[in-house]
Amino acid sequence: MPSFDTVLEPDMVKVRNSVDASAKEISTRFDFKGTSASIEFKDKEKEIHATGDAEFQLEQIEGVLYAKLTKQGVVLGFVDKQEKIEKLGGDRVKQVYKIKSGLEAAEAKKVVAAIKNSKLKVQAAIEGDIVRITGKSLDDLQAAQGVLRKELADLPLSFDNYRK
Repeated sequence: MPSFDTVLEPDMVKVRNSVDASAKEISTRFDFKGTSASIEFKDKEKEIHATGDAEFQLEQIEGVLYAKLTKQGVVLGFVDKQEKIEKLGGDRVKQVYKIKSGLEAAEAKKVVAAIKNSKLKVQAAIEGDIVRITGKSLDDLQAAQGVLRKELADLPLSFDNYRK
């Protein structure tokens, strides 16, 4: 039976490219000259670290980052800005942005509920941090994708691992 996986996973290459482009712009912008403003991507932790001399610089860095992410096609729903701004030595401050990946249990249950409420002839099963949707025909699976995009527009879902 045909199936696909519903996941909550950004394209990490696009995220890295966005951070690299942001770092390049920050290093060349006139208003950041002579400051310690910087941004970097931590692969293992799936975090973006922005540092600056003051909180207003962090806001400017955030604007640059969000513009680059949007330009690359990364949905900003994947970026989780941490509330706490860390104080570093001197006047320096640091902001951490976590990159969301994987469906949490509550989100996975929303996906399954949306599929069941749609009355389509497909089955949804939670498997770890993904939801596998199986059906008898590809048309049913495409209809299920449409339902998920419509019902759960607030979640940046992506669909992969298509099997026939």
